[in-house]
Amino acid sequence: MTIGARTDGSPGGAADAIEWYAAAFGAQETNRQMAPGGNKVMHAELVLGDGLLFLADDFPEWGGEASAPSALSGSTVTLHRYVADCDATIEKAVTMGAEVLMPPEDMFWGDRFGSIRDPFGHKWSIATHMRDVSPEDMEAAAAAMFAEGPDQEQSGG
Repeated sequence: MTIGARTDGSPGGAADAIEWYAAAFGAQETNRQMAPGGNKVMHAELVLGDGLLFLADDFPEWGGEASAPSALSGSTVTLHRYVADCDATIEKAVTMGAEVLMPPEDMFWGDRFGSIRDPFGHKWSIATHMRDVSPEDMEAAAAAMFAEGPDQEQSGG
């Protein structure tokens, strides 16, 4: 059995985010609890691959600290997904309003990898595993990449 990570995210407009994650990533909503009045999502659960994503609207009126990326001038967290086709997943997300942070490329650790920021400010890394790399080969490739410096090609093979 695979147990997915549970990640709290509080985008501005959780209901819109739920719809976006379903359309862009194929997330399946399994639970939604609305706050009294029915205009804010108190708690929602989405199954996303082998993981579980929790979402809610911010509730500053109840003394809660704002946690949406828009309220924090960004996000320090990146959510990671393995998918069958990294390029297609990123392309679809971009057509739906995501911003490319790093275009997909083949990485030295054996994944095809790219990253986006969704319309709600959350960062996602998207990868397709292409090949297994031994720890020794990965260490050597990482050392070579860092020796080249930050302005060089980072795929390393």
